[in-house]
Amino acid sequence: MNKVGIGIIGCGNISGAYLTAMKSFPILDIKGVADLNRELAEAKAAEFGLKAVDIAVLLADPSIEIIVNLTIPKAHVAVGLQALDAGKHTYSEKPLGINFAEGKKLADAAAAKGLRIGAAPDTFLGGGHQTARAIIDEGAIGIPVGGTATFMCPGHERWHPNPAFYYEVGGGPMLDMGPYYITDLVNLLGPISQVAGFAVTPRKERIITSEPRNGEHIPVHVPTHVAGVMAFANGAVVQIGMSFDVAGHKHVPLEVYGTEGTLIVPDPNRFGGPVEFLKKGGEFAECEITAPYADGNYRSLGVADMAHAIRSNRPHRANGSLALHVLEVMEAFQTASDSGRTVTITTQTERPAALSDSLVDGQIGR
Repeated sequence: MNKVGIGIIGCGNISGAYLTAMKSFPILDIKGVADLNRELAEAKAAEFGLKAVDIAVLLADPSIEIIVNLTIPKAHVAVGLQALDAGKHTYSEKPLGINFAEGKKLADAAAAKGLRIGAAPDTFLGGGHQTARAIIDEGAIGIPVGGTATFMCPGHERWHPNPAFYYEVGGGPMLDMGPYYITDLVNLLGPISQVAGFAVTPRKERIITSEPRNGEHIPVHVPTHVAGVMAFANGAVVQIGMSFDVAGHKHVPLEVYGTEGTLIVPDPNRFGGPVEFLKKGGEFAECEITAPYADGNYRSLGVADMAHAIRSNRPHRANGSLALHVLEVMEAFQTASDSGRTVTITTQTERPAALSDSLVDGQIGR
């Protein structure tokens, strides 16, 4: 197999999940890890049997084709531009950038250099979500009518060891969790044409209850409760709620409604989970999941798909066009809230190709 060299920049909390999952994909050849905090990079390299190097060394390595950018959101575009300048394709954690203008700058730079960009989430490629998509594509729900997308919790300061960045510019529930939900909805229903919504900040300060910063007060610089509506190009209208201010609720993460049935979609922050379908006049029943990647945490599946796409000269699924479209949609909720108007989305993207085959053992997936 003609493997693809991978360099990791950013060795924080999420990097362990990526490095663990990358073992599932033989095409990925990790050449080294880097972080501004050298000790953090050394620790992660030791944990996974890898090499820790300086960022400049990683970028200059000719054997590396893709830089996987796992830095904090505010650094995504800056690091991405560095990777592009070094002639590397780049794939970043979500969101693509902290605002649409930044994301557009990265997309334009990639286009000018003839390089690929991609971004998480790639959970929509998981077997649960691909099963839900197949049900929609088969026409089982009839004409898509609408749906709901809900993520609401009391806040990440309960569990994250360093949660302050969730409440800085580039954080908040919409930019943190919205990518999972909105990306999956684009996978299921296609692009979004208009957005309306409200974004509020009930508290200006949060108290960390996780270790090691238990008891520390952190300021809040972003809206922490966002509610809105997305109108899709296909005519469907989906309600969305994203919050770090809700003590508890009984909503499922995703529902999709059609004229002939209703679909319960798994948590879009997971690759698998139960899919339930109700045919009009019937009752909900769990659907069989035969698509791959439904039985674990495959974070880096999008990177593997990008690597196979490079080798086979086809589009990759968790691509820059999709990520930029989702970023514009997320930003539009704040714009709609500030202006009191419905916002028209300017970017266009195509539904990513369905994933029906495994990417392991050299298979490229249709």
